[in-house]
Amino acid sequence: MPDTITLERLYERVRQAIPPVEWPVFADDIAAILALKRERDAVVLAHNYQTPEIFHCVADITGDSLVLAREAAKTSARVIVLAGVHFMAETAKLLNSDKTVLIPDTRAGCSLAESITAADVRLLRQRYPGVPIVSYVNTSAAVKAESDICCTSGNAKRVVESLGVPRVIMLPDEYLARNVAAETEVEIIAWHGHCEVHERFTAAEVHSLRAEHPDLIVLAHPECPPDVVAAADFSGSTAAMSDYVATKHPARVVLLTECSMSDNVALAHPETAFVRPCNLCPHMKRITLANIRYALETMTHEVAIDPAVAIAARRTVERMLAV
Repeated sequence: MPDTITLERLYERVRQAIPPVEWPVFADDIAAILALKRERDAVVLAHNYQTPEIFHCVADITGDSLVLAREAAKTSARVIVLAGVHFMAETAKLLNSDKTVLIPDTRAGCSLAESITAADVRLLRQRYPGVPIVSYVNTSAAVKAESDICCTSGNAKRVVESLGVPRVIMLPDEYLARNVAAETEVEIIAWHGHCEVHERFTAAEVHSLRAEHPDLIVLAHPECPPDVVAAADFSGSTAAMSDYVATKHPARVVLLTECSMSDNVALAHPETAFVRPCNLCPHMKRITLANIRYALETMTHEVAIDPAVAIAARRTVERMLAV
């Protein structure tokens, strides 16, 4: 088991987010997870929306969906625990068919992934014959398998333009599609899915925050409505927002995205004041230290994908990674 000094060093990473009185509640699970990772030859991949005790204390690889996809393809570990939502675990499995991929809670879903089915994609092909389909990574493996290429919020514009065609179908996030359409000459046909976290931000909220904090820099995720993106100073993926804070060093900033993102970036940049209108992702918050520990103890819940689906879905993810 990790020694006291190791746990003390880990606590220093999260001291500003976790009061000392709460740390003992986390420390036992953290120590157990660190030991189990060595025993199982396992790595923990954690999305930027995971809570600080997961993100900073047990994760081996952290980042947005694109980073996790790229790094999942590189890992030599035999076991991958995905601290995120189910489509991310599926993507890790697509890129690591010979490895064991675990999701600590099978209920960790995504409103975007649930907004479209493989049958919907087949109907779109019938309605728009010959038009390429760009599937956001926030989709099931079955949807990816019916698509031509995947994208993330960080590379969506580049992926769309890489196809060299005048028109594409982009699914399932309507707002991401509309925000990308505003930046490219490619005509984009959008689906009607929305992220239940980002759709709740409003332009009125942005204006109110600016009135309260005149020096505020507003960073918006491109899953936000277009008027929110227009009212922001910068729009980008969670990785791009984090990079913005790291390179621009704003005095005061708000990240219009999921709650824990601000917590994690703030720990790395104590010189910046973070304003935090909090929209929580209930699916991300299903992942806890306790169920990560249980996943490694029991090797559950293992992600499995139908081989026929996996072949086609893997092709769309690999095509994205090659762009």
